Amino acid sequence: MTNKRKLFIITGMSGAGKSQALKIFGDFGFYCVDNLPLALFKDFIKYVLGREDLQNIALGIDVREGESLKDMPKMLQALGRNDFAPKVIFLDAADECLIRRFSETKHKHPIHKKLAAAISHEREILSPIQILADKVIDTSDLKLGELKEKLSILLESKREGDMQISVVSFGFKHGILKDCDIVMDVRFLPNPYYVPELKEKTGLDKPVQDYILSFKETKEFAEKFAELIKYLIPKYIKEGKSYLTIAMGCTGGKHRSVFMAHELAERLRKAGLTASEFHRDIGL
Repeated sequence: MTNKRKLFIITGMSGAGKSQALKIFGDFGFYCVDNLPLALFKDFIKYVLGREDLQNIALGIDVREGESLKDMPKMLQALGRNDFAPKVIFLDAADECLIRRFSETKHKHPIHKKLAAAISHEREILSPIQILADKVIDTSDLKLGELKEKLSILLESKREGDMQISVVSFGFKHGILKDCDIVMDVRFLPNPYYVPELKEKTGLDKPVQDYILSFKETKEFAEKFAELIKYLIPKYIKEGKSYLTIAMGCTGGKHRSVFMAHELAERLRKAGLTASEFHRDIGL
């Protein structure tokens, strides 16, 4: 049995980074088409099926499709019965962020209303699409490199029925992670920041790890939390979830959350799961 072709639908709010995401997919070797009219979707799929060299495809679809968007769920269902493994990535951002981006670039919103009203109307139109998305990415505070990191995690090869898990550390003082599924506050653990020789190190440095692990509650928490996540994963998969983002936060995002995110990712990998780690605030 041949592997199914990868087909990513990149959609979301205007100004949230769809064009940048498509460029990133292009860098990863995907055949990318932006703003494909959904009326041509079936013809495009026939064209792709006739090309053995087109195994990885990314399509940009947005609000400009209007009423045609209501047909997307049926289209995706039909794709799943053919030679494709379709996934929908929805890019989002806070309204104030979208307004700022449009103001800075001087671009016009595709919905011809006042900007705030256009954004509100677009959210209403795209709400059914966001609900069926396999992954929602909030780009409000993301740099281009961080968006590329998130997309690369989604593209990692995985077994059929497996779940792609991303464990991310962050600092509460820099803002809570927005596009995650589970948030765990680890500020109850002893803080290496107050140990002079550890203050400038990070949770990836062994002296910091040894300090955090020297406390009984650290070991107990690491084991119990990993077991909880391993218990939950089959439940999420049963509900059709393909990606899971677990955010672990401490005060600054440099010591405790970094180590605990690393520790969780390691425990999940040892259990045979597909887990990646990313430390958002480690360099701040």
